[in-house]
Amino acid sequence: MILEAVMLHVKPGMESEFEFAFKKASKIIASMNGYLSHELNRCIEVNGKYLLLVRWETLESHTVGFRGSAEYQQWKQLLHHFYEPFPTVEHFTEVEI
Repeated sequence: MILEAVMLHVKPGMESEFEFAFKKASKIIASMNGYLSHELNRCIEVNGKYLLLVRWETLESHTVGFRGSAEYQQWKQLLHHFYEPFPTVEHFTEVEI
């Protein structure tokens, strides 16, 4: 399992519109091959800051399958104009302890 983690900074005053658009976009990502789950968390201390966590079966499910799909173009159209600055995406794998 791969965990995609993204810190999102939404432009001031656009938080409600972003959350509404994200609900639509959630259906897109949830339909993708290799998708397991996702969650969006709003920061308590900083307005407009969100943490997106997406679980994928493999790294390629995200980087090749999703990003290379027509559905990703819809995702971008719905969400990318909200971000300032544009987010950095990182991928993690669980450490067995």
